[in-house]
Amino acid sequence: MRFSVLGPVRAWRDGEPLATGSPQQRALLAALLLREGRTATAGELIDALWGEEPPQQALAALRTYASRLRKVLDPGVLISESGGYAIRSLSTDALDLASAESLWSDAEQVRRTGDLCRARSLVNEALSLWDGEPLANVPGPYAETQRTRLEEWRLQLLESRLDMDLEQGSHAEAVSELTALVAAHPLRERLRELLMLALYRSGRQAEALAVYADTRRLLADELGVDPRPGLSELQQRILQADPALAEPSSPAAAPSAAPIKPTQLPATVPDFTGRASFVRELSDVLSSASSETGTGSVMAVSAVAGIGGVGKTTLAVHVAHAARPAFPDGQLYVDLQGAGARAAEPETVLGSFLRALGTADSAIPDSLEERAALFRAVLDGRRVLVLLDNAQDAAQVRPLLPGTEGCAALVTSRTRLVDLVGAHLVDLDVMSPSEALSLFTKIVGDERVASERNAALDVVAACGFLPLAIRIAASRLAARRTWTVSVLAAKLADERRRLDELQAGDLAVKATYELGYGALEPAQARAFRLLGLADGPDISLAAAAALLDLDAEETEDLLESLVDTSLLESAAPGRYRYHDLVRLYARACAERDEQPPSERDAATSRLLDFYLATAAAVYAIERPGDRLVADLEPTTRPGLSFAGESAALDWLYSEASCLLACVRQNAGADRLRRAVDLLWAARDLSESGAISHQYETTSRAMCDAANALGDARAEGRARTILADVLLDSGHAGQAEEQAALAARLADSAHDDTARSRVANNRGLICLRQGRHADAKAFFDQAISGFQALGNRPFEATSLGNLAQAHLGLGDTSDAVEIARRSLAVHAGFGRTVRLADGHYVVGVALTQVGEYSEALSQFSEALAVFGTHRQRLWEGTTHFRIAEVHLADRRPAQAARHAEQALALRCIGGEPMRGNVLTLLGRALAALGQADRAKACWHEALFLLEQTGSAGAAELRALIERGPEPPECPS
Repeated sequence: MRFSVLGPVRAWRDGEPLATGSPQQRALLAALLLREGRTATAGELIDALWGEEPPQQALAALRTYASRLRKVLDPGVLISESGGYAIRSLSTDALDLASAESLWSDAEQVRRTGDLCRARSLVNEALSLWDGEPLANVPGPYAETQRTRLEEWRLQLLESRLDMDLEQGSHAEAVSELTALVAAHPLRERLRELLMLALYRSGRQAEALAVYADTRRLLADELGVDPRPGLSELQQRILQADPALAEPSSPAAAPSAAPIKPTQLPATVPDFTGRASFVRELSDVLSSASSETGTGSVMAVSAVAGIGGVGKTTLAVHVAHAARPAFPDGQLYVDLQGAGARAAEPETVLGSFLRALGTADSAIPDSLEERAALFRAVLDGRRVLVLLDNAQDAAQVRPLLPGTEGCAALVTSRTRLVDLVGAHLVDLDVMSPSEALSLFTKIVGDERVASERNAALDVVAACGFLPLAIRIAASRLAARRTWTVSVLAAKLADERRRLDELQAGDLAVKATYELGYGALEPAQARAFRLLGLADGPDISLAAAAALLDLDAEETEDLLESLVDTSLLESAAPGRYRYHDLVRLYARACAERDEQPPSERDAATSRLLDFYLATAAAVYAIERPGDRLVADLEPTTRPGLSFAGESAALDWLYSEASCLLACVRQNAGADRLRRAVDLLWAARDLSESGAISHQYETTSRAMCDAANALGDARAEGRARTILADVLLDSGHAGQAEEQAALAARLADSAHDDTARSRVANNRGLICLRQGRHADAKAFFDQAISGFQALGNRPFEATSLGNLAQAHLGLGDTSDAVEIARRSLAVHAGFGRTVRLADGHYVVGVALTQVGEYSEALSQFSEALAVFGTHRQRLWEGTTHFRIAEVHLADRRPAQAARHAEQALALRCIGGEPMRGNVLTLLGRALAALGQADRAKACWHEALFLLEQTGSAGAAELRALIERGPEPPECPS
């Protein structure tokens, strides 16, 4: 059986609901359930159901209710005992309240361990058990008391979960929920404190302070008290911009043990920097071999892999020195020379180890197997650390492992020793920017770096944050007192000469890569060279196969073999990347060694074809019926096919940066048109807000490239795309300039597709500028163009835009009819992203005519589809429209909540649209009586509208001067 009290009082048997009877009968059931198996006397139950004035036949009524319940429940559940009643024999999770309490207890325990994600999930699971008001419609004083208690507990759970949200950095998302909760519980100071913190961390300091002002005034008016000290302290910390408020602090790492009495270990570098997480990880593994009490339980082995110059040896030596107290019987070290032409022989190494451990030469056997056995025997009972540096492979390492309890081995290698059984594998990456700058400063000196910090950041970035490269660059600067940091940064800025600059004495970055490249097989070397030609931050297996002109299986084998040599990194399953300096070296190898040279151009052309064909396939899935895919440049290499929409979008967003890099890389005459069309096919990347700035930068670069080459078709399309992007970001004036130029270019190139698209764009620009008659003319032109092209989806889109022009002209009835026609066309193509456009436009039109209920229904449909298609900016814009409806329908709390969601998600229209959202949010807050926060919103909105020259600034300024009007009624 199962019962609920966190909502209506209900009971189920095997999932089937049971009749729990009249309200008083449910009150009896609730009172017994909430006593958690304890017996309640008849008097206690009468007081619970009726209070101080029970009916004359209260006891008889109580017995009747109990009898009826006993017939409904399983035998033995409701029992009579000592003149009272109890509910027994239930499982621990039979009552929703008990389940919620258990989840909360687990959440508190998990949170103490630092696992916020799991704790938050448990609290959310507990909150999900509430189904409306607790003990809904159950009469009696006991039920009323318990309702208050359970509602208070629910709010405490919400506060705890929101507190975890802020600890996890979900500040913007929390603001929306907190705004609604504060409106519903205006005197609850903890909610206001969380709201202040969330607003401050979202960059909204003025609003955070306004929340405090509103709280102080409300408490004074309602209760005659001041805010509690915690709230006042938070206000002061916000005023002082306390750095500790920005993010939750994390506990400091425990200091490493100081190295003492070295034996064979090389000296650790005095300027060892960063790597704290790797030091802890390796130290933890070593500690498993030897405890503070001196009894080790295992023989620990750690193998550190990474590209040349990443600092494997430096890290291993540093960790070994720190661990020396745990290995008092000695530390052995050898350079196995695995990256060189002649790696060290294991039997030679064992001979030197045995001598170091006190074995006489005459007692050292000749064979490898015997020496290895003797080595293990000599170490038996000892606690020794063995550092095996620069290993070639696992076969070289195995005979050199101690193999006894209390001992440990640290191994470094450029190759990942995946076949070294039992080893703890560590992949060492480059330094973080802060670590790299710290290392550079330690070598060069604080005085020289402090005055040129930005130049120093440029230097370490040019070094790819690779420790060897940073050390070389810093050493060169330290040896040249007449150089400034800026001089060094300028020298390293030239990618063609960067590797040549990164050498000092016997240290050279290029030399470390030459060793690895020289050991590659021919097929590996070709893959290494050609992969370096791709400009993206990484490359997928499918893209690499296109670039190399190989099948996926052969490509994966080659790439994984390069990962094992540490010349290539596996960024994620099926994705690969180069370190920046390794990429430069790979390109230099391609320039020098790739024969014939035309193969380099052929490889990048194959990659462009792959991206264009695949992006076109995604576009076709997202927008069935759209004729754009038929008007893109043809490709000679096929792209990927997808089982469904989700997989297609996964590919598009995961490849976003690589795809745009490919566009920029192919701005030459022979590939320009394909590159521009790839940008167009990937339009979702900008419209969704995924990487809008990068998309805009790429659009501008393609406009310049097409203009320089005199290609009117490519330039017209590139400027059409740019006008789209500028309009999305709220720069209507710049968008108008680009659209006008695009229209002339499309006409000269006889590009009907671009001509129709740019006409639609120009109509949208006119809408933003309030020129509704001009907008209508452009939309009519676009509709005619799309009809001629047979592009029904875009015809419907322009039709929806035309509806908005009619709204602006006051033709509301025509607008609603046109919007519905647009939606009907979109609906014929299924649940596509443009179907959401249709619902959105109908919602806008219905809002204008006061049909609020149906407008909300249309916007809800639009939200669902935009969410499925990952159109985050359009989700935000739709939340803004929903907020408009709620405010118009006198529901300010709901309006504020949706406005906050619009701010968190951002909207189509950039900063001017953000100003509109803040204006609306201020109106909603004013209606809720939060005058100071409303003014803070309006001041920020006014700044945005004036800065962008947007309409509405004068009206908003007058509103600020007039001030918020008192709310008409409490919300």
